Amino acid sequence: MNIAIVGFGEQGRSSFNYWFSKGDVVVICDKKRDLELPAGAIDKLGYSYLDDLHEFDLIVRSPAVHPRTILEANPDHPEIIDKITSNTEEFFKVCKAPIIGVTGSKGKGTTSTLITRILEESGKNVHLGGNIGTPPLDLLKNNISENDIVVLELANFQLIDLRYSPHIAVCLMITEEHLDWHPDMYEYINAKKQIFAHQTVNDVAVYNAKNVYSTEIATASPAHYKIGYDAPIDEHEPIESTDGIYVDGNHIKAFGKHVVSLHDIHLKGRHNLQNVCASIGATWDLIGKRPKIIKKALDGFVGLPHRLEEIGTLNGVTFVDDSFGTNPATAEVAIKAYDQPKVLIIGGSDKNNDFTDLIETINNSNIRHIVAIGEMGPRIIEMLKNSAGNKNTPYTIINTSQTMKDIVSTAIHFAQSGDVVLLSTACASFDMFKNYKDRGEQFKAEVNAQNLA
Repeated sequence: MNIAIVGFGEQGRSSFNYWFSKGDVVVICDKKRDLELPAGAIDKLGYSYLDDLHEFDLIVRSPAVHPRTILEANPDHPEIIDKITSNTEEFFKVCKAPIIGVTGSKGKGTTSTLITRILEESGKNVHLGGNIGTPPLDLLKNNISENDIVVLELANFQLIDLRYSPHIAVCLMITEEHLDWHPDMYEYINAKKQIFAHQTVNDVAVYNAKNVYSTEIATASPAHYKIGYDAPIDEHEPIESTDGIYVDGNHIKAFGKHVVSLHDIHLKGRHNLQNVCASIGATWDLIGKRPKIIKKALDGFVGLPHRLEEIGTLNGVTFVDDSFGTNPATAEVAIKAYDQPKVLIIGGSDKNNDFTDLIETINNSNIRHIVAIGEMGPRIIEMLKNSAGNKNTPYTIINTSQTMKDIVSTAIHFAQSGDVVLLSTACASFDMFKNYKDRGEQFKAEVNAQNLA
């Protein structure tokens, strides 16, 4: 077959290796001209990289490439929509093992990792991949057997045109996100819906019973076994459902049975209780409903890098890296995770998100100083100034020509002993950094240069 790989990032490279090894003719299509290509690769680089894709037998799009972009570049050939596939979709077609898929606006990586820990603790052979790091097709190198289990983190970019659903599908909380890629919330939610839409009656659907979007799209699943979970971020908020996995006082219960005490959970922030509940819902039957397995898996698990990661302290000030929090909702939960006075580092590149609720949270929180960074920094300050609950919180603006050293030194200048310096920007990072990881790593490097305790 003649295969076009559209977009040559990590998953594009994985896709190339997979189809090239099968003996297919594979052409790499990317708008960047300065790519490092595999030896012997055929390429179609530059401005016209999307032209004449109808000539190929298969079009493998990378996650960053919207299917609409391919169709708009080939308006005379609408039939090519049937030729578009992805690294993820091909994996679903060929994988012998049952697949657990996890989606949501945030918490996917933490939940996927915890599901993997729980299953491994029970003695199962588990393969973790997808949006969290390893491209799905690369997992095939592990010689996956039908007795293994695959856990995939699935973002909207992988789901939007996916024609398969996992055997166990998990949808976490959905909030406004990626509206710089989707034209509206309808398309974003519809993309997430695909995690359930192609299930069978024998599959399992796990959803956030507290979140209207998660609950709504779970109805798309024909699975007879649906598990809701209920873990309010506000500890005073009542539980609405006790039919599945839920928080009851200081305990998490599964269908009325005690599973784990909250003091055995070391993840920071009450929002992480939702991730724990979802992980229990996805694995409860697979591990024989044994609470001891859950407790062991949670032991020592403090989360993933750049998710409320406490770096250390300096002169009584705690530094927290939450660079993964790239939307207003995640910044809200990060702010609420700490009662101490905070120096908040916020801002970055725009994703067309609504900041209304976050502005209210900032006004109602103990924020000592705001370090407003990047393109959105000044706009967030203006939103605060124009808000009904404006408290005139002091602020410093750091523009895009400045560096992380400027950001950290400013935060240190205004922080006092007992405070938290919180990097939780509510925005993407591309105005000043390569990505959220680069932003977080630079933050940690600058903070660690201060000789933390």
